[in-house]
Amino acid sequence: MSSPHSAVPTAVSVPSPSAPAAATASAPAGSSATGSSAAAPTVAELMDFVRDAARDEALVASLPLDPEGRTWIRLDGPGGSEAWLIGWPPGTGTGWHDHADSFGAFTTASGALKEHSLAVRLPTDGWKTLELTEGVDRSRVLATGQGRAFGQNHVHEVLNESTDTHAVSVHAYYPPLPRIRRFSRTGAVLRLEQTERPEDWQ
Repeated sequence: MSSPHSAVPTAVSVPSPSAPAAATASAPAGSSATGSSAAAPTVAELMDFVRDAARDEALVASLPLDPEGRTWIRLDGPGGSEAWLIGWPPGTGTGWHDHADSFGAFTTASGALKEHSLAVRLPTDGWKTLELTEGVDRSRVLATGQGRAFGQNHVHEVLNESTDTHAVSVHAYYPPLPRIRRFSRTGAVLRLEQTERPEDWQ
């Protein structure tokens, strides 16, 4: 995916971290997710992992589903990667965010998810508000069995736009997420709202 023009910073400062709202669930006994290995995984290996996990009906069925909010189970990803099985009630989403220096992949195991993303790399630090140039928006629908890989500093939001059906997906990241930056967006203006660290969601 090409990056037309970089965004232009207009202000600085970073807010304090805060914890996410969704509840967590413990990993089930007998999960079919594979253990870690010595070598760092490639993007292709992460993609293979999330596809295989998404096809594991017993694993997907082990995820508790909550009509009020997203739920998740931590999985053992390949090569020391961080992996999650996530449930999405109808009408829920992540909001705009990135995964810092981690690359990754995700696949829809059931239902359908919509991803909005930005084809532009954002500055890593030292800004509060960015004005995006035209042509950077991308959107795609990922039905059951469909997924995608992404590189470092990938900015996106993921949504379950269904009004009556849960979605479930499998995600993997390497290296394990050092932080997640969360953004709000009004038109072409992207605003950094908070930065989360692993202790906020584990």
